[in-house]
Amino acid sequence: MTWDAESLYRVIGERRDIRDGFLPDPVDDAVLTRVLQAAHQAPSVGLTQPWDFLIIRDPDRRDRVRALAETQRQAYVRTLSAARRDRFDGLKVEAIREAPVNIAVTCDPTRGGRTPLGRHSQPRTAPYSVACAVQNLWLAARAENLGVGWVSFFDERELAAELGLPDHVEVVAYLCVGHVAEFPPAPQLALTGWARRRPLAWAVHQESYGRRGLPGEVPVDLIDETIAAIRPPDEAAMRDTRDLQSRLTKPPGALGVLEDLSVRLAGLAGGCPPPLPEPAAVAIFAADHGVHARGVSPWPQEVTAQMVANFLAGGAVVNAFAAQVGAEVTVVDVGVAAPLAPAPGLLPRKIAPGTADMTVAPAMTPDQVRRAVETGIEVARDLVAAGNRCLITGDMGIANTTASAALIAAFTGLPPEEVTGRGTGIDDATHQHKIEVVRTALAHHGLLPAPAASAPGGACDPSPAVPPQAVPPSPAVASPAGPLEVLAAVGGLEHAALAGFILGAAACRVPVVLDGVIAGAAALAAVALAPEALGACVAGHRSVEPGHAATVEHLGLRPLVDLELRLGEGTGALLALPLVQSAVRVLHEVATFDSAGVSDKSGS
Repeated sequence: MTWDAESLYRVIGERRDIRDGFLPDPVDDAVLTRVLQAAHQAPSVGLTQPWDFLIIRDPDRRDRVRALAETQRQAYVRTLSAARRDRFDGLKVEAIREAPVNIAVTCDPTRGGRTPLGRHSQPRTAPYSVACAVQNLWLAARAENLGVGWVSFFDERELAAELGLPDHVEVVAYLCVGHVAEFPPAPQLALTGWARRRPLAWAVHQESYGRRGLPGEVPVDLIDETIAAIRPPDEAAMRDTRDLQSRLTKPPGALGVLEDLSVRLAGLAGGCPPPLPEPAAVAIFAADHGVHARGVSPWPQEVTAQMVANFLAGGAVVNAFAAQVGAEVTVVDVGVAAPLAPAPGLLPRKIAPGTADMTVAPAMTPDQVRRAVETGIEVARDLVAAGNRCLITGDMGIANTTASAALIAAFTGLPPEEVTGRGTGIDDATHQHKIEVVRTALAHHGLLPAPAASAPGGACDPSPAVPPQAVPPSPAVASPAGPLEVLAAVGGLEHAALAGFILGAAACRVPVVLDGVIAGAAALAAVALAPEALGACVAGHRSVEPGHAATVEHLGLRPLVDLELRLGEGTGALLALPLVQSAVRVLHEVATFDSAGVSDKSGS
């Protein structure tokens, strides 16, 4: 059997994780032996070959294994948001009974004795070696036109007991193998919209982690590349959506702001109707602030880490609201001062244990601010790659409203007293002190707005004849400093990450629902970096923080909810999520006058 490079790459490209479509035809023993021989030729640490292959054909045993898998499948379902649960119900996730052959690939980490070459300092290389054997098996099976499906819904020890494995042997993979009716053109999870493949350029780093670039190419600047990918709204899609709205069985304009929103989302997606903005995911970026030492908040800094633990335990308001609307919650540690233990739902992306005191030094170094923005971009891309069609901003950080006020003043040109609010609730004396702290920080960095900074006719005062969303705001930074420099001077690590999160969403053409004043401050930075990013932004609500009102006015956004909220966490944006989804659902599900046989106002 002769193989050339082209054939090898074709087999790799056409390999699929098969879940359905297995034929009852038996697998020829000679073919199965060749496949197992390919698996057995895999490289292994110290040539220990720690794998074994357990072939399972007995229907009764496969029924018992299927029951174990179903128990774990149901446990997984209970962890999903409503939108994810609905989509998961339509997926076939295993073919234990349908495939004619099951193969359990096991690992014996003791094989080779005490001193196998290469395992002394890397004990996990034994299961890594077994993964190489699984890959060889999978590719050889595809070359033989056999489908393979990897089943992972197991408690490993329960499955090991059913298979009669010794205590020291573990299951690495449980595979369903057999002939199939056809090989799908793409992975099932991609075809069903559950997830997307990550581009190769996201995964290749040169010399050190984070220095991206394909071999032979100039290293990629993630921020520049993301900004370059952001496109203006698609005018044709917006025109088609306005036309569709006029033909739906309702009076023209009857849905008010929701009709305008549907047009914007079509322009963002580049099609009419745009995809339903679900599933949705809220990312809570958490960080601490050096300016806390100036007494701007009555809450101790330890509350940031404590609230992160609360988010992860599911006990915060954001968790309740997310459960109500079927959104997933992810917490991103970009700068919490305290160490955080690993936990499900926590992304450990700590850049520094909080910022410096912005009244005496830049809050972040140039490297820190860039890394924080890149972190936000990556989180957005990863959530979209995981199948989310709407992103929601969340935040946590004691004293972050102080940094937000400084950013808003710098980007809008408004004086500190007009954009500095009471945050989590402070008395008059503390509020006045907070204003002076913001003023001091801005003055220290040369960002204090001039009295005439907010002149009429600019981005804060668009022409009434033009929808506010059509006017990209121009940054009104009170100094020659660029957006990243402003962020570094007076922002927080979560502000920088949120700015990247917004840029990442815009580059992926996915809407991002903004929460309150912290997200608003970050949006000012994002739009200053890439004005067209505004097209991805939806103002979820209007906070009672004065800086937030100034922000949405400056950006020309129309808040969907106004309930005098000031909690943060993503709560206001989550309350607005059903409105965002409804705006698009109308385009998908409401009949037109023609299709419903309803006369329009002209009687036609």
